Amino acid sequence: MECRPGCGACCIVISISSPIPGMPGGKPAGVPCIQLTPDLKCKLFGKPERPKVCSSLHASPDMCGATDEDAYQILSYMEDATRPIAAAEEESAADQSN
Repeated sequence: MECRPGCGACCIVISISSPIPGMPGGKPAGVPCIQLTPDLKCKLFGKPERPKVCSSLHASPDMCGATDEDAYQILSYMEDATRPIAAAEEESAADQSN
């Protein structure tokens, strides 16, 4: 499976803890990567400075679904399911105080 043009879900939805050029602390979930172009392509694709975690992602039906919306939902679920417990507890506490 090839990445769908104009999707960019994996560059927006997931958190990346390793440094990215322009984002030395990585990027939080839900924040577009600074290396994402306006047409949702990676400026670092195929370059050695691209983070290994990004290079290891490969489009697949399990991750991308059939539509861009599917990809955002699947990746959001995966991000939530793999978030460290402390971060999930902090978010839950913040939600309850609002």
